[in-house]
Order: sequence, then C-alpha cells, then structure tokens
Amino acid sequence: MSTVRIPSALLLALSSPWAVAESAQSQSNGFIDDATWSLLNRSVFDHREYRNGASNNAARNAYKPRSERNGYAEEWAYGLMGTVQSGFTRGAVGFGLDAHAYQALQLDSGGGRAGKARLLGLDNSGHPKREFSRGGAALKMRVADTVVAYGEQRVKTPVSSSSDSRLLPETATGLFLTSNQFENVKLVAGHFTESTDRNASSHDQGFVVNYSNGQQGNSFDLAGVTVSPNRQLSTSLFSSRYADSWNQQYLGATLTQPLAQGQALSTTFNLYRTTDTGKAFSGQIDNTTWSLLTTYIKGPHSFSLGFQQVDGNSPFDYVTRGAIFITNAVQLSDFNAPNEQSWQARYSLDTARWGIPGLQLSAGYVRGSKIDGSHVDTAGGYAYLGYGKGGKHWERDLEARYVVQSGAGKGTAFSLRHNVHRGNKAQAELDTDQIRLAVEYPLTGRF
Repeated sequence: MSTVRIPSALLLALSSPWAVAESAQSQSNGFIDDATWSLLNRSVFDHREYRNGASNNAARNAYKPRSERNGYAEEWAYGLMGTVQSGFTRGAVGFGLDAHAYQALQLDSGGGRAGKARLLGLDNSGHPKREFSRGGAALKMRVADTVVAYGEQRVKTPVSSSSDSRLLPETATGLFLTSNQFENVKLVAGHFTESTDRNASSHDQGFVVNYSNGQQGNSFDLAGVTVSPNRQLSTSLFSSRYADSWNQQYLGATLTQPLAQGQALSTTFNLYRTTDTGKAFSGQIDNTTWSLLTTYIKGPHSFSLGFQQVDGNSPFDYVTRGAIFITNAVQLSDFNAPNEQSWQARYSLDTARWGIPGLQLSAGYVRGSKIDGSHVDTAGGYAYLGYGKGGKHWERDLEARYVVQSGAGKGTAFSLRHNVHRGNKAQAELDTDQIRLAVEYPLTGRF
C-alpha cells in the first residue's frame, strides 16, 4: 500500500529546541484546567421540490412504488452535539483526550420524502430513521507546538475536510498531525482509514466519496503546508492519495489588499490536480480544476465575481463532503462536471450600519456551460452520472442569516435559504427548488 510520507519539516518540528521555551505546551495548565466543553443544539428543515421531470433521488431505491413517490424531498430534524476537549498534561510531552457524542431525532419526514437533504439516515426498508446516534474519541499528544491525534476527529484541509453543512458533523478516523512550530507556518499530515458521513450511525462504512460509485480504497493520506507571512496573504500547498483511486495535489492562495478607508479587495485562487493511481477504482482520471474569486468590500457591501474551469473527461471529485474549496461549489451544485466552465456573481450586505447588528443578507448566481462528458471512462465510477455533450445549468442562491448579539440567547443563529437549480439533460444535477431553515443554539464552558 502506498502512503504519503510525513515531510521532514514535520519531524524537525517535533525536535526543534529553540521553539520549546515559549511553546503552547510549556504554558499548559493541565489536563483538567485547560479542558473545555460545548453543546450545540441544531434544528434543520429542508424542503426540495423537483421540477421539469426530475424526481427525488431516493426514488431510485425500491422501497416506494412509482405511484407513491413524491416529487419532493422533505426532512425536519433536531441534532444535539456534545464535545469535550481536555487540556494537556504538564511536562515536555503533554497528553490529552477529545471526545464527542451526537444525537439526531426525526421531527418530520417519510419514506416518500427522504432524499438529497440527507439529514437522517435510512433504515433497512428505506425509511428515515426516527433517531440515531454515534460517538467517538481521539487521544492526543503535544510536544512544544506540535499536536498528534489518533482516533475519530474532525479535520479541515483542502483535500479532506469534515463537513458540517447538514444536521450532524462528518468525522474521520485515523492519525492527524498539526504543527505551528515555525512562525507564520502551519504543517499538517494525516493517515485515515475511514470517514463517517453526516447522517451515519456507524463507523465501518469506509470513505465518503461524493461522485464515484466505484470500489473504495482502504486508506487516505495527506500532507500540507500553509504559509501566512502577514494578515493580507495566505498560501497553501497540499498533496494527498486515496488508495488505489487517485492522487490529488492542491495549491491555494488568498490576498486581501486594503484600499481607501472602509474598502478592500480580496482575491482567492484554488487549483486541484487529480490523476488516477494504483488499481484506479474510479476509472481513468486526468483532471485539473481551478477557480478565481475576487471580492470588493466597501463598508457593509461585498461584491464578488468568480470563474471556474474543469479540464478533464471526469468530474472533479473529492473524499469527504467538505473537501471542495473551489469557488463555484455552492448549495445545490458544485459546477464540477467534465470540461465545465462556470462563472459567479454574488452580493452580500451586513445590516449593522442600519441598526440591525448580526443580520447578513446575500444573493448569488452561478452559470455553467460547455460540459462534455462524452469521453468519461465507461468502466469507471462516473459513467452512471450520464453526462452528455453541451451540458449547461445555472443556480440562484438567496440567504438571510441572523445571530443574536446579546442576552440569554446570545449566539443563537437563524439561517433561511432559498435555492433554485435548472439545467439541461447533458449535465447530472436535478432541477430543484429548495427552502432550508436552520436554527442553532450553542452552549460552551470550562471545567
């Protein structure tokens, strides 16, 4: 089995003597004294209505006859997420433990309405579960400013990232190293043996892969570095390998340039290079995908323009639900079809200036075209998507988000989205109208 080797810089970080004196570990107050806990209450209502002949994806399952299938997906559920993070024991080497427990309860749904919302898992008959739960823990060790954790955990990198965009968070099981040993530099490396989807109740389902239905690899490895020399510039370089499926490299940069008072210009660039490897479980892959987003900020207003390009005869794919940093990956579509070009326009408004702090409004529009999937590997993991030639589609996203600023409900967040997607038959996404309402109430504390 091939793996990504831990860079020598990380090994150097573990033994660097000059960084220990003022390191995070040297300032440790102990396993209990630095421990924290959090409890997040979340309720999500997701309604998706399918148009122009499109149907609920779950209707592909056989648990409902066609005469009883609804033309929409609708789920309403409540999630409770508890997390405990210990401090580190004192000494040159500190040890700690992080643990979590998640619980999901169905508030409303049904077999004919379960679908792409994926808030709830499905039972053996294909109906949404009334409740499910899962938990896990990770042991951690810290030397100076370098932390190694082993177990079930949430990670965030451009090539493997634990999504938290539904009801419960996604997690990954394995070894993850993070080092801030060097000033303005963050080094990471990891080896994972599985990931757990957001609506899963077990930890033995392998890896979550977004588009391929090919055979699964049995491990995922990554290594990367992020350099932030100042507040205006951040650059990242990552390499990863999904066993017997693909190698993927990532290059990203964000530059924020202050202009006149109250004005700034921000530019974000993301590039992924993916090629098949080993047994090529997902088929032949030779894909380069990149995006560029420029945002002009003037007081409470933000205006964004973005462009995205997929070069390759397979779609841009990724392990875990959140490892997609390209610009036009929005609510209903990633705009990542073979050879697709897409552009985006977005406007955001912060209403604090008008006496409503905590309220943000946004509107976005993305259009994709020039999709050509006629050369997808017919024996690979993407043939089932049915891409054609001349595919095009568009999406419109509206959102209002309000966070309570004070009082007993401080931190409570309300989010209301309305999203619309339309496309022709040569692309793979459904024609959908979505309404999504989410409410979050967080509690945090120290022991």
